[in-house]
Amino acid sequence: MATSEVMNKVEGGGHKEEVVVKEKEVVKEKPSEATAEGVQAGEAKDLPGSFKTQRRKAHKEHPPEVLSKLHPLQYRWVLWFFKNDRSRAWQDNLQLVTKFNTVEDFWAVYSHIKLASKLSSGCDYALFKEGILPMWEDNRNKQGGRWLLSIDKQLRHFELDRLWLETLLCLVGNCFEEYSREVCGAVVNIRTKRDKIALWTSEAEDKAGVMQIGQIYKERLGISTKTIIGYQAHADTAAKSNNLANKFVV
Repeated sequence: MATSEVMNKVEGGGHKEEVVVKEKEVVKEKPSEATAEGVQAGEAKDLPGSFKTQRRKAHKEHPPEVLSKLHPLQYRWVLWFFKNDRSRAWQDNLQLVTKFNTVEDFWAVYSHIKLASKLSSGCDYALFKEGILPMWEDNRNKQGGRWLLSIDKQLRHFELDRLWLETLLCLVGNCFEEYSREVCGAVVNIRTKRDKIALWTSEAEDKAGVMQIGQIYKERLGISTKTIIGYQAHADTAAKSNNLANKFVV
């Protein structure tokens, strides 16, 4: 049985750099049962140290008969939290929250952390495969890029959490078919003017793979066909060109 099926059963080019999702461009569909249940779950503080301890303890307490009934994910995932503190080095602001590799632990993690819309400006969540750091310099990211979604501030409390949860479900549910191996992770940035969600892949030059991932991603997010989502290579973004163009669009 595919992981995405198990997830459902358990829970019930020259375009400009940024593509902005405006209110009228978002398809107003009722969230899936899994999405609704996750969004309504509880919250924790920005980086709950107690949360990390609690999760480790809970994992150790799984009896054998329970472990045998858990639904494993294809990859082990790592949740990261970033809080901007200009007095510290960038790497020091990045903290590992927890790791998980089952459907049940994914939902346990999601239900014990703050929703992205509740984070302070300057904070990020990142979910990446184990062994890949959420930074351009990582060897698995160097040759890659990101599908970038920019969201109006006015939509933070209406669409951000749905879009981020759907992004997470795409990752852990292995929704990109044979190209899932090229997906590294995703990041949500909370900023003063507008928020961003980015899906990172490992091979920016693999046009077929990048485009297939982008098309599936856009469809899963329920974004209007009128809205264009752009893909940027990390190397181009790192160069900080004023006329940064999207490498691909869907």
